[in-house]
Amino acid sequence: MKVVVTGGAGFIGGHLCEYLAKQGHEVVVIDNRYPYYDNGRKERRLDNLSRYANVQLNKVDLLDREGIKTIFQDGPYDALVHLAAVPGVPYSFEQPEEYIKNNITGTLHVLELAGEAQIPHVIFGSSSSVYGDQEGPLKEIDAVGQVVSPYAASKVSGEAYAHMYQHRYGFQLSILRFFTVYGPEGRPDMAIQKFIERAQAGLPIDVYGKGTSRDYTYIDDIIMGIYQTLLYAKGNEVYNLGSNSPVTLEELINELKLHYPAIEINEKPYRMGDVKHTWADIDKAREQLGFTPAYSFREGLKRTIDWLNRTR
Repeated sequence: MKVVVTGGAGFIGGHLCEYLAKQGHEVVVIDNRYPYYDNGRKERRLDNLSRYANVQLNKVDLLDREGIKTIFQDGPYDALVHLAAVPGVPYSFEQPEEYIKNNITGTLHVLELAGEAQIPHVIFGSSSSVYGDQEGPLKEIDAVGQVVSPYAASKVSGEAYAHMYQHRYGFQLSILRFFTVYGPEGRPDMAIQKFIERAQAGLPIDVYGKGTSRDYTYIDDIIMGIYQTLLYAKGNEVYNLGSNSPVTLEELINELKLHYPAIEINEKPYRMGDVKHTWADIDKAREQLGFTPAYSFREGLKRTIDWLNRTR
């Protein structure tokens, strides 16, 4: 396959591009190195990808319509995996215009140009945040638009545009809703990565509200889910990709204490936009894609800690 991946320098994108390259596929990366966090991490991922002869790297902003068009016209391509987005809930309240500009307008450009270039299969990377603050397990039909952050609103908008452009151009559309992805090379603002790094440095960790839980999903499981979507998805569908096994905040802290017994906890109130629980019903992805998470939370956390220990 020849696959375009937007956001290929990001956490999920970097892992996906390397996996595709190792499988012998041709990968075309589009990434503008948006400085949401230290770009050193993104540059390291790009340096790693540059080792593969079947990976082409492009520094292009999704707001640069002509730049994207030039790349898309250099096909034909078998698929587009659109992962590029400004992430994060707290920052979306501080700079909501950035999410409109990058996550909505940028997505509009990508989808329209993919349609014009006749890319046959478009995969849109969405988020569990589209479910809002609901109890789980959540099926794909449970997203009703009642979101609680600008970030989540931008993802709902992206899904809506994806459906609209699918209707206009007729490409196959797969929407993947990722549930709290973690693992080696994880984003530094995500809880697990931040907690481990602070614990390693002997610093206290801040936890926002008790009684919460997250459907933490190890990065390798997410990558396999995307790959299975490329191979096996039929028609136009929405899929949850999660572990189907939520972990409470208290369970997360107890697991961390097995590795860092002296860890200190600072309890803080809930942050605006944070939901209390996430829990993916993955029956549809299991039945239609063969998606079955391979990593327990304990194993995934250990692998993440081991990787961080090796890179210190």
